[in-house]
Amino acid sequence: MTEPLDDGPPDGLSPTELLMWNAFRNGSTHDLSDTDPLLNDPFAPRPWGPERSVRASIVARLLLSGPPARPGRVAALKLRGVQITGTLKLAGGRIAPYVELNGCRFESELLMPEAHFTTVRMVGCAIPRIEAARLRTEGDLHLPRCRVEHGIRLTDAQIGTDLLINQIHVRPDRRGRAITADGMSVAQDLQAELIETYGEFSLRGAKVGVSMSLRGSRLRAAAERRALNAPQLSVERTLYMTGAWVSELTGNQGATPPFGVATLGASGRGTRLRPFECHGGVRLDDGRFGDAIDLQRAVFVLSPREELSLRRIATPELRFNAERPEEGRVVLNGAKVVTLIDRASSWPGPGGLAMGGFVYENLVPYEEFPLARRLDWVASATPEYSPEPYERLATVLRNCGEDADAREVLLAKQRRRRETLPLAAKLWGYLQDWTVAYGYRPGRAALWMAVLWAAGAIAFAQIAPPPIKADEHPQWNPALFALDLLLPVINLGQDGYWRLDDQWQWVSAVLVLLGWILATTVAAGASRLLRRT
Repeated sequence: MTEPLDDGPPDGLSPTELLMWNAFRNGSTHDLSDTDPLLNDPFAPRPWGPERSVRASIVARLLLSGPPARPGRVAALKLRGVQITGTLKLAGGRIAPYVELNGCRFESELLMPEAHFTTVRMVGCAIPRIEAARLRTEGDLHLPRCRVEHGIRLTDAQIGTDLLINQIHVRPDRRGRAITADGMSVAQDLQAELIETYGEFSLRGAKVGVSMSLRGSRLRAAAERRALNAPQLSVERTLYMTGAWVSELTGNQGATPPFGVATLGASGRGTRLRPFECHGGVRLDDGRFGDAIDLQRAVFVLSPREELSLRRIATPELRFNAERPEEGRVVLNGAKVVTLIDRASSWPGPGGLAMGGFVYENLVPYEEFPLARRLDWVASATPEYSPEPYERLATVLRNCGEDADAREVLLAKQRRRRETLPLAAKLWGYLQDWTVAYGYRPGRAALWMAVLWAAGAIAFAQIAPPPIKADEHPQWNPALFALDLLLPVINLGQDGYWRLDDQWQWVSAVLVLLGWILATTVAAGASRLLRRT
């Protein structure tokens, strides 16, 4: 094919391609759509004839070395309702013109690895596959409402502003991946709302400069893969995995919402809430999120072996208001969160939660979350006894001014610990629990002391024991004598001056023993309170 000339197109162009060539120089839209809307669906099996087809090689020539714009115009490739035959090869090319394709159909895959664009906008297009590793754009990359049959590869791509893939449908490649975007960098927003994927969405080590939105999307894992695999994902603001309100306007093929679809709380007539759904494992390990992770009303459908893994994430706010997973596990080991917003009905039951080393500073329940349910939450995460989750919860409650609740949590910790002890220590633990609740309920010790003192005073009032030394003894006082026996260390001037018979010696010995037990348990509890653990 000859080189393009400023004064005319090259030889060998079809009439359709000639019109596209001239439209490119004018910056106008080359529209081959039919007047019948039913014939314009690029996803329908009905074939498009040659009158609506252009060769991929001609499109590539326009983009890589096209003719200059006409005076007063800006060259741009704008196509509507066009079928591109052959493979569009733009690998390594620098494409200066603006690219916009609406409702187009690609016969073969789109190859543009290491290509450099300004802005690319493909709306509602049917594409067998997009191969775009290390792609660079100075502006946006838009792929809303497209359907890609064999996966998208955006590994190490650099998007200059926004990546918009709202309502895209992507089926997996031969490795089970629908969208592979490992190491991708997006300068501003990544909007992937109401998308449908049928393979793994991989974002390992990706970076998003503002927010990432998966509102209302449905992610489905392929064989032996996760639905969302995004370890070391970095989002400067918020990751939204929430529901979205959808209506007839949402599905309008003629427009793309400039800021995504309506979010929660924006319901109106004719709308319905579509939750974020994830059918398969989710991995967000070691992720960094500048504002929050929002899981409100999210639905996670996991197999018994799959996980919603949030290991070692760091975020100021985790909004865990999702629907409770019926199977699988939620893993928060090593995560660091400033504020945890949650509800009791969102957390899985025993064996479904792991949070070893999970650090949070504030608890904000989304709805009523009784302390008993909160203790069940900790117990669910510790099938084997571990003190750390109890101590973390007690610290957070104490810092919020809930000292009584904090003591209840630490009491529950001691009771869990007791079950791991040998028999003798376990019996001693039951005794401490029954008497003074391990020192976390000091009022109970005072009550026992008063009961024993009263019983001892009444008992000793029935006798008048002789003194050991006739000339060295105080006046007999049964109440003071009983209290002197109960209080260890302290001498009230009654004990040691009276000769008791055998049975009364046993009574006094029991009072002394019970006094030491009560004093020891109270002292142990007081030391725990002073250490604030």
